[in-house]
Amino acid sequence: MNYKVIGGKKLTGTVQTNISKNAAVALLCASLLNKGETVLKRMPRIEEVKRLIEVMESIGVKIVWDASGDMRITPPAKIDLSNIHVESAQRTRSIALFIAPLAHLIGSFDLPAPAGCDLGKRTLGAHIDALAKLGIAVSANEDAHTYHVETKEMHPAEIIMYEASDTGVENVLMAAAKIPGTTTIKFASANYMVQDLCVFLRHCGVKVEGVGTSTLVVHGLSDINSEVHGHPSEDPIESMFFISLAATTRSEITIERCPIDFLELELYTLQQMGLSYERGEAYSSENGHTVLRDITIKPSEFTAPPEKIAPRPYPGINIDNLPFFVPIATQAKGRTLIHDWVYDGRAKWYMEMQKLGAKMTLLDPHRVEIEGPTPLHAADIEAPPALRPATLLLIGMLAAEGESMLRNVYPINRGYANLSERLQKLGASIESVE
Repeated sequence: MNYKVIGGKKLTGTVQTNISKNAAVALLCASLLNKGETVLKRMPRIEEVKRLIEVMESIGVKIVWDASGDMRITPPAKIDLSNIHVESAQRTRSIALFIAPLAHLIGSFDLPAPAGCDLGKRTLGAHIDALAKLGIAVSANEDAHTYHVETKEMHPAEIIMYEASDTGVENVLMAAAKIPGTTTIKFASANYMVQDLCVFLRHCGVKVEGVGTSTLVVHGLSDINSEVHGHPSEDPIESMFFISLAATTRSEITIERCPIDFLELELYTLQQMGLSYERGEAYSSENGHTVLRDITIKPSEFTAPPEKIAPRPYPGINIDNLPFFVPIATQAKGRTLIHDWVYDGRAKWYMEMQKLGAKMTLLDPHRVEIEGPTPLHAADIEAPPALRPATLLLIGMLAAEGESMLRNVYPINRGYANLSERLQKLGASIESVE
């Protein structure tokens, strides 16, 4: 699928933040911990979720997904990996989150090696190191393109994560949830999807202390077997997409159901650059934990920030929100330095904005300097094989005068549902074409 875009239009209206991709896939994988039926509410119809469903159904899990988005998940009496859907497994890095749940169900097994976004060198080092302390050994078989998991006698432990990895901590949480005793996880990510998983595990009966902090204490159970309801919360990265879109196109857009705790530093940084916005009263997501606000972005004039913009573990600027500063920086007076220190190679995809007329310099594999303000023009571009860089190009095209084509937008569809239709309701000229 391709997107044909006629840009340069002012947008207006209201859009609602969808359920988080990263929270949804974490809860979907965690449902394997439960021998009973799991109901996940309002699951987003995105490609990443669909790939995991294909894998789960191929190993015997029954999944019914109704029109409202609610998903009923019923595990089989015995998981069978002999017919696992290898192609679907390899198309998502989220497959790595099956390691801990399957370790409890099978013990020893091979899992197709995860793929997904092309963001340079991304390993499972944080997972492997931490899971080993709990008795789960993970090794790579490069020839077979699989991970081999060998479960020994599992036991609780005190773990120091050498990297505040979101998925690494999620795997450790799922492993610890069914290991009786107390497991302590230090230097844990406190990011939104980790908090959502902690809330879900509490619904499973697992006591989790320290949610929202860098130290989590898990009191594991020997078994989980009941009807469990989970509510993945709204996606701060999607909220940030629409914030960036409104800012770059100098449009007034109201974004509803924004998880404000995971956007505050982003909004403050943009405010320092000149952003004018209003925020509504706080209310709760359906999970009863995440705080939401409606945010209205006003047309604003931007200047470059005095300091570089760089991500940090929560509560810093989210690594997945960093790319959305790129199109805004093209419209900001002065030079903006964006430092993507986490990924080896993602910054190169930012440079695709040059095809739209942006003035940018790649200082090294991690740092990009952007000079603005610069009028953007239309272009025909192949979408990068990485979700967030692909979406920042879409924002650039919506701001650029003329007709653009963004080709092969599967990376965007991995994380965003019905995006072109939602943009059309804001007045954007965008259509999906073969």
